[in-house]
Amino acid sequence: MENEPDHENVEQSLCAKTTEEELNKSFNLEASLSKFSYIDLDKELEFKNDLIDDKEFDIPQVDTPPTLESILNETDDEEESFVLEDPTLLNIDTIDSHSYDTSSVASSDSGDRTNLKRKKKLPDSFSLHGSVMRHSLLKGISAQIVSAADKVDAGLPTAIAVSSLIAVGTSHGLALIFDQNQALRLCLGNTSVGGQYGAISALSINNDCSRLLCGFAKGQITMWDLASGKLLRSITDAHPPGTAILHIKFTDDPTLAICNDSGGSVFELTFKRVMGVRTCESRCLFSGSKGEVCCIEPLHSKPELKDHPITQFSLLAMASLTKILVIGLKPSLKVWMTFPYGRMDPSSVPLLAWHFVAVHNYVNPMLAFCRGDVVHFLLVKRDESGAIHVTKQKHLHLYYDLINFTWINSRTVVLLDSVEKLHVIDRQTQEELETVEISEVQLVYNSSHFKSLATGGNVSQALALVGEKACYQSISSYGGQIFYLGTKSVYVMMLRSWRERVDHLLKQDCLTEALALAWSFHEGKAKAVVGLSGDASKRKAVVADRMVEILFHYADRALKKCPDQGKIQVMEQHFQDMVPVIVDYCLLLERKDLLFSQMYDKLSENSVAKGVFLECLEPYILSDKLVGMTPQVMKDLIVHFQDKKLMENVEALIVHMDITSLDIQQVVLMCWENRLYDAMIYVYNRGMNEFISPMEKLFRVISPPLNAGRTLTDEQVVMGNKLLVYISCCLAGRAYPLGDIPEDLVPLVKNQVFEFLIRLHSAEASPEEEIYPYVRTLLHFDTREFLNVLALTFEDFKNDKQAVEYQQRIVDILLKVMVENSDFTPSQVGCLFTFLARQLAKPDNTLFVNRTLFDQVLEFLCSPDDDSRHSERQQVLLELLQAGGIVQFEESRLIRMAEKAEFYQICEFMYEREHQYDKIIDCYLRDPLREEEVFNYIHNILSIPGHSAEEKQSVWQKAMDHIEELVSLKPCKAAELVATHFSEQIEIVIKKLQNQVLLFKFLRSLLDPREGIHVNQESLQMPPSVTEQFIELLCQFDPNQVIETLQVLECYRLEETIQITQKYQLHEVTAYLLEKKGDIHGAFLIMLKRLQSKLQEITHQDEKAKEDLSLKDVEDTMVETIALCQRNSHNLNQQQREALWFPLLEAMMAPQKLSGSAAPHLHPEGSSLRKRKTWRNPGTHSGNVGYL
Repeated sequence: MENEPDHENVEQSLCAKTTEEELNKSFNLEASLSKFSYIDLDKELEFKNDLIDDKEFDIPQVDTPPTLESILNETDDEEESFVLEDPTLLNIDTIDSHSYDTSSVASSDSGDRTNLKRKKKLPDSFSLHGSVMRHSLLKGISAQIVSAADKVDAGLPTAIAVSSLIAVGTSHGLALIFDQNQALRLCLGNTSVGGQYGAISALSINNDCSRLLCGFAKGQITMWDLASGKLLRSITDAHPPGTAILHIKFTDDPTLAICNDSGGSVFELTFKRVMGVRTCESRCLFSGSKGEVCCIEPLHSKPELKDHPITQFSLLAMASLTKILVIGLKPSLKVWMTFPYGRMDPSSVPLLAWHFVAVHNYVNPMLAFCRGDVVHFLLVKRDESGAIHVTKQKHLHLYYDLINFTWINSRTVVLLDSVEKLHVIDRQTQEELETVEISEVQLVYNSSHFKSLATGGNVSQALALVGEKACYQSISSYGGQIFYLGTKSVYVMMLRSWRERVDHLLKQDCLTEALALAWSFHEGKAKAVVGLSGDASKRKAVVADRMVEILFHYADRALKKCPDQGKIQVMEQHFQDMVPVIVDYCLLLERKDLLFSQMYDKLSENSVAKGVFLECLEPYILSDKLVGMTPQVMKDLIVHFQDKKLMENVEALIVHMDITSLDIQQVVLMCWENRLYDAMIYVYNRGMNEFISPMEKLFRVISPPLNAGRTLTDEQVVMGNKLLVYISCCLAGRAYPLGDIPEDLVPLVKNQVFEFLIRLHSAEASPEEEIYPYVRTLLHFDTREFLNVLALTFEDFKNDKQAVEYQQRIVDILLKVMVENSDFTPSQVGCLFTFLARQLAKPDNTLFVNRTLFDQVLEFLCSPDDDSRHSERQQVLLELLQAGGIVQFEESRLIRMAEKAEFYQICEFMYEREHQYDKIIDCYLRDPLREEEVFNYIHNILSIPGHSAEEKQSVWQKAMDHIEELVSLKPCKAAELVATHFSEQIEIVIKKLQNQVLLFKFLRSLLDPREGIHVNQESLQMPPSVTEQFIELLCQFDPNQVIETLQVLECYRLEETIQITQKYQLHEVTAYLLEKKGDIHGAFLIMLKRLQSKLQEITHQDEKAKEDLSLKDVEDTMVETIALCQRNSHNLNQQQREALWFPLLEAMMAPQKLSGSAAPHLHPEGSSLRKRKTWRNPGTHSGNVGYL
């Protein structure tokens, strides 16, 4: 076999030992230079030492692990199956080995130059992820490359391949082999052969690092033994002559390699050894005449995956200028998938990269391919039938063009853009973790080989254009490291370990960022994690230890960097920026021991830092995230806030703290002196299990002023409210001001509080003290709220004997205190009996209350000594009845007393129960506060379903009986009510309205649409006589509005209406009606007669009277008359028009004839001409007196 050692017929080695010795001597083997290490396996595939992180891979938990077949058959939401294209694209049959036609730019269809890049900006990732990549110059190798060019004329570096050795090819045909110590082990080839073959254009090392393949710019291929440095093969006929080797790749089978030449063709090279003779057979897989291939990538599997079902196919990915192909070389040649690029920039470089990734707990190969600014990911599986199944995964959109794509592990990829900037990307989240500028590398490009300059440049323009940015042979990855070949150097890049990333931030004095990054490692949310193994708890412990070290360093730095001089505000700001970070992370790490001992002691060295530290604890205490503080810290905390006069903060803190370890009496005194009542109660309850003492202290303050009838101060009101809430909490089993009383203490606390409240006298009672002082005080303070507290307590009581006794006892005390005293208001007494009524109305009621007490309350509310608080007394009685108290009264007596007291709402409540809805109308009409609501009430009864016809009829009859009152109250509402419900009885309503003024208001509201009632006038169906009756009333009460009203009215007869207006001598209205009737001449005569009358009045009055009267009336009448003539002249003949205009002009000229002089505003000159013009063209003049 080819991979076995061979000691026979070894061809003459081209390695000049003198060259190697000279270089080794020159650099003394460079043994002292720094070593570089390799990560042998990707972390996600280290099955023995590391666990797959389900959370990071977003793997759901399953009860039964799925089978390989079921997994391979799954289709994700984003997966799309590919349709295979014509398999004849591959040269499966033997073809002419010299067929190397190339395609042109036009035929390649390689994209659109006008394609605009997405201007998507990624956030600055340094503060989130730190420095993810570590890049180093391999000084030993770099120096020897330069020296080889200088000493042995090796030329410039052109290609690199990395395995456990590093191979660097040069422009003069040499291959320099370096070991892990950067020492030069071999120098393969010589410059004379290099002159014949040209530059090394491609390199490949096989899996076990025993063989090296070198491709040359002039098309030759050589194979070397890396153990002995001997040349095993020189291959000159594997592909068409005159084309450069662009790629040469070993497959996992050491006897099989793939090469790609500058003609765009791909060949399979099979190495054999027969009878000790080494041979190489070449087979063309893809002809450049069908589309030039410029990138190939066989699938390589790690040793631990050698039995993976996909490896038997020996998959090969190829990228042409228009599409990518995935083919299987074994067991027979087969196309498994093709995928076209689509439109893109023709200068973009096609890229391919395989990697095994874990998906759904199974590891399968994933192919990344891109050309331009979009990276596609294809997951390759073997389905149940044994066929390859390719599914598309989520693609990656970028804002830059790529020239290299490298997997660094299954979750992290490193991209190189066209301006030589590296981008580290998390594949799953597509988040950019870091960018690195590598222009200093001076990356080697493979452009000359793509243009095949060594053989005369016989390549297509499309391939030459791609070659401008091609750097396939300058970048090689191995074991999680990426090697970049520069013109004079070699750089290596690898992921930093998590600890190194944290330390890198620390070196740059970014302590806060370092802590944040470490916390992301602790929580498993960091990206590109290296160096953390084991289960989650083990990883957290390791990171937590490192974080503690950083926190100590952070605390020292905070104290050291504090400004020594300047304003105190500057120091405070400094510590406010730094101390909260220490507190936050100590609590996040659950290291309160560290926080309250070493950290607190350290920060206490500076008083300002100590104060800031204590203030930082406040939000954690208030949110109950911090319990178990040391007594010293608690004491210092309270003293600190007390010194800063922040007593409200002190109270808020105390009620969230476990204060049992403090001096209780001292804290209580401090709380009382500073009016921190919540805190005081809390300390009594939690510190001493004492629930009565805080009530006694508060009662001593609020009882004396209440008993004396004085108004409480604001502070005393606050105390009283807190007292009520505290009592409510205690009786409900809740702790004050928050939380719950321990279950074993709840019955005891309830009994203690009840016994305290119903004490006959207080502990330090004076001889004048009335009985039951505590109940009396609470009733005086806020009767309603105290009774609400008792009601809630009664709800919670279980029906045991003791509970029933407590309830009855408290009720008896309440009655004794309130009923036997005259210093309670009606509202307070009403509240008590409402409370009692509600309790008595319960189905399981066990209380007894003497019914005569309710009669006394009724007498008290309905027959007061004076008429004060009428509304209050009525409301109290109404609430009592609604709460169920009505069963305690004789209803007839209740109604009599309510009517006597003018409690109309009470009457309504009672009539409602008896369905006497008609009587409720009387209640509304007699109640001045609610009389206008009667219309809505009547409307609701008549329109809402549920009322009988008899009930509706009685309500309507009552409304008819009170129609005059209703119209007088709101004419519009009354009219709307009648029109809505009884439009056919309008005439009956009219007869009932004897008062003419009310009738006028009613009809006006009913008929005049300007009054705004929402009734369809056509639906009323009233006879014209009703409208005419309204017009007659309008002539009497508002004659000036008759014409305007007639213009909006309908349903009236003209003859009858004219008679009405003539009756009331409304000449203008009569003229309007005659004109509407069509009697233009009759209307004109009325207006003319009115004008003549007014002119005659002016003529016979003296000058003074004329001035007083003015000509306004005359002018108005004349303008109206002229308007009448103008409106109708166009419908009249000439004779009829003269009959209008000439008499009008004669009438206006008559005063002038009588006086013998020109009347004001009248001009006799040319009158004949003007009057003819006017009546011939009546519409051309405005009709003013001056013109006529």
